[in-house]
Amino acid sequence: MDRVRATMKSAETEGPFELYVTRTPGYVWAVFFRRAGVHPVAVTLLSIVLGGTAGYCFGSPELHWNLIGMGLLVWADWLDCADGQLARMTGQKSLLGRVLDGFAGDVWFFSIYFFLCLRLWPVWGVWIWLLAAWAELRCHARQCALADYYRNIHLHFLCGGQSAELDRSDRLYAQMHSLGWNRREWFRKLWLYFYACYTRRQEHMTPAYQRLFRLSVFRDGSLPPAAVKRFLSTSRGLMKYCNILTFDTRAGVLFASLAAGVPWFFFVFECTVLEVLKVYVRARHEQACRTLYLDLRDHGL
Repeated sequence: MDRVRATMKSAETEGPFELYVTRTPGYVWAVFFRRAGVHPVAVTLLSIVLGGTAGYCFGSPELHWNLIGMGLLVWADWLDCADGQLARMTGQKSLLGRVLDGFAGDVWFFSIYFFLCLRLWPVWGVWIWLLAAWAELRCHARQCALADYYRNIHLHFLCGGQSAELDRSDRLYAQMHSLGWNRREWFRKLWLYFYACYTRRQEHMTPAYQRLFRLSVFRDGSLPPAAVKRFLSTSRGLMKYCNILTFDTRAGVLFASLAAGVPWFFFVFECTVLEVLKVYVRARHEQACRTLYLDLRDHGL
C-alpha cells in the first residue's frame, strides 16, 4: 500500500475506493509495464482502444456482450491509472501524456454514447440522440472538466504552488504561438491549441478563483499560510464530490443501467443527479474563493 500511495497524486484527492479498486490494480499494471519497458503514452493508447471497444459492446442488447464491455471498461480504467503511475515511477512525465490521458476518457464516452444511441434509436428515435448530446456536451464534459480543475487547484495549494498540473491558458497559447506549422512542430502546436481551449473553458467556469489567483500572483506567486490553510479546509471537503463527478460513480450507474436493461437511465442520471451535484460543488468552491479574495484584498487576512 505504501508503494501504491507513493505513485498517487495525493491521498487528499483520492479516497479509499480509488486506492483499493483502481489505484492498486493500476499499480500492478504499472510495475508490469515498467519491467517490460513500455512508455506511459503507449499504455494510454491501449486504454483508448479498450475503452472504445467497450462502447461497441454496450451497443448490443445481449447481456453477455454488455458484461464483456464492462470488463473492458474496467481494464481501460486500470490502464488509465497505470499510465500516470508509470510516468511518476519512471520520471517520464510530459504535457502530451497528460493531454492524451484526458483525451482517452473522451474517446471512451463518445463510443459509449454513440453505440447506446444506435441501440436505443429504434424505440426512441431522434430524441435519444438529443438527450445524449445534452448529457455529453452540456453536462458530462463540464462536470468532468470542473472536477478535474478543482482537484488540480487543491494539489496546487497543497504543494505550495509547485504543482505542475495546474496549467494556465495564456501560457499554453503562448507556447502554441511560439511553434511553427513545419513538419517537426505542427502536431505539438495543434494539440496545444485544443488543450489551451480546454483550460480556457475551465477558467471561464471559475471566475471567483481566477480573481483569487490573480491576487496570489500579485503577492509574489503565493498566498499567506493562513489563507492557504483556510482555502484547503474548504476544498478538502469538496474532493469527495469531485471524485463522484469523474469516472467511478458514473461507470457504476452505467453498469447498473445496462444490467437492468434501461441504458437510457445513464443519460438521465448525468443530466439530473450529477448536474445538481456540479452546481452545488461549484457554488461552494466559488463562495470560498470569493470570501477569501475579499478578506485578502481588504484586510490582508
